[in-house]
Amino acid sequence: MTALPNALALQRRARWERLGLVSLIAPAFLLILLTMLVPVSWLFYLSVLSDAGAFSLEHYQRMWDQPSYGRTFVTTFKVSLQTTVICILLGYPLAYFLSELPKRMATLCMVAVLLPLWTSLLVRTYAWLVLLQRKGLINNWGIELGLWDEPLTLVHNLTGTLIGMVHVMLPFLVLPLYSAMRAIDRDYLRAAANLGAGPLRRFWLVFFPLALPGLITGTLIIFILCLGFYVTPAVLGGGKVIMVAGRIANDIELFFNWGSASALGVVLLILTTLLIFGAMRLARIGSALFNRRES
Repeated sequence: MTALPNALALQRRARWERLGLVSLIAPAFLLILLTMLVPVSWLFYLSVLSDAGAFSLEHYQRMWDQPSYGRTFVTTFKVSLQTTVICILLGYPLAYFLSELPKRMATLCMVAVLLPLWTSLLVRTYAWLVLLQRKGLINNWGIELGLWDEPLTLVHNLTGTLIGMVHVMLPFLVLPLYSAMRAIDRDYLRAAANLGAGPLRRFWLVFFPLALPGLITGTLIIFILCLGFYVTPAVLGGGKVIMVAGRIANDIELFFNWGSASALGVVLLILTTLLIFGAMRLARIGSALFNRRES
């Protein structure tokens, strides 16, 4: 007879615990709702309104009909991909070097990596403009050292845009990658060495798979942030590297066309979401195939 009241009491306690958890997450959920879902919903709403205020898909139709929009998206994803690849080529060896240093020395070196994050993005961009322009420090030093005879075109083109974006994005790869590498137990590497694995084999079979989550995280962060870049391409690209963010700014500032700008934002959001899910899916498949092949 006492078992039933005890069971009911446990059920009531479980319900109160669930209500308590819901009440704890309710403020965070409300904040996300107000700061993310509402603006995105409003973006979708503006994108399907015509200039007269009626429901229409004319903004999406314009993007489909005009090739310039397609070139803008291609440029955006190409620049983002190139920036990500260059950051991986530069950041992976740097993170590996830092992970092998003593902890105190690695902390001091990480300060140098974090210094760009403590400086305004606009200041860093204009600093590169001063360095890379035709009469900038780099061209002057190169001519004085005899490396080249005429000033190189290092700014107001794709080269200058990539240099500035890589400088801004590199810490976002080094930080998660260094954290993942630092957390790897070196006993795994010593065990592989005792089993006869050479340095390259130890790195590829043991170290690289364990550091892969940090690499994937940093890669996704860089790629997503690059898709929305505006200041660096606008300043260092000189109007020759037009990305989606710049196109959105032009639609609002020059033409005051919120519908067209919203449609661009919606398409970029959908493409970015699809790419993220695709990349995560490929990462899972690749990890499974890698583990199966090595086992």
